[in-house]
Amino acid sequence: MSSNYKAKISAVGHYLPDYVLTNQELEKMVETNDEWILTRTGIRERRILKDPDKASAFMAAEAAKEVLEQRKMDPEAIDAIIVATVTPDYMFPATACITQTIIGAKNAFAFDLSAACSGFLYALETGSNMIESGRYKNVLVIGSDKMSAITDYTDRSTCILFGDGAAGVLLEPSVDENGIIDSIMHSEGDMTQTLIQSGGGSRNPATHETVDKKMHYIYQEGRPVFKRATEGMADVSVEIMKKNNLTGDDVDWLVPHQANLRIIDATARRMNLDPSKVMINIDKYGNTTAATIPLCLYDWKDRLNKGDKLVLAAFGGGYTWGATYLKWAI
Repeated sequence: MSSNYKAKISAVGHYLPDYVLTNQELEKMVETNDEWILTRTGIRERRILKDPDKASAFMAAEAAKEVLEQRKMDPEAIDAIIVATVTPDYMFPATACITQTIIGAKNAFAFDLSAACSGFLYALETGSNMIESGRYKNVLVIGSDKMSAITDYTDRSTCILFGDGAAGVLLEPSVDENGIIDSIMHSEGDMTQTLIQSGGGSRNPATHETVDKKMHYIYQEGRPVFKRATEGMADVSVEIMKKNNLTGDDVDWLVPHQANLRIIDATARRMNLDPSKVMINIDKYGNTTAATIPLCLYDWKDRLNKGDKLVLAAFGGGYTWGATYLKWAI
């Protein structure tokens, strides 16, 4: 296979839990209110996976099944599965391996990728490089996070933000101009630990003390993270536009990570992009971490046209951030 092949998105699928956690319900749990949440985040409700026997692998598998059904593809044709997640079912085995078995993709190798809210873009970059190498033809890239499992519902600063969900895409070779054109990825170690789940890894394995200190939940210092996220997402979006000689008029859609409506608006302004070109569903789902960008692609798939120019942008814990420029191929 020629190395001139680009990777293209050929199908997109999703999964959302049935249970809807509204701002009004959160008002009964912590000291907050609907107006405060909506004004500062843009979130009205989020989905929660209530079944204790189901987690990220289940959601990833459901999204993958929809992808395969959309593409009318036998799961045994899948070469590789990448699941981006910070809420794996287990430390090991990989959530992607469990997903692979559930969907019957017995010929695929599978692995997880951890880059927090930038996870899907990192996985998309990894998957597209696999296609471009010429060694793989069909790669599933899925973002799946059960954020409710690591959210402290007594912490009003974080429990309002996160929801559960999964979505993914199938990558295949493209021989025309459509597909993934370019990407820019960045990382910078968050040494001040402003956004972290400090318990559960080899640094702080689970003990009574780590549980008592709530170290297995998300910890976030809102102001510094907000500032860095706003700068990072806006900067990298403009960076990839300049690199590819794009103006705001050229870009058909911004597909931003759904962390905070104010961050999304700031990014669109820096890109000189009309607000009507920005995909926003944070009001319905909250921040589903690695699932936000592919959930947007799913929600907008019927409005996308072949050849549309999309900029995907994200910022997450790590810190990690990046942008991908692609031409829609479906």
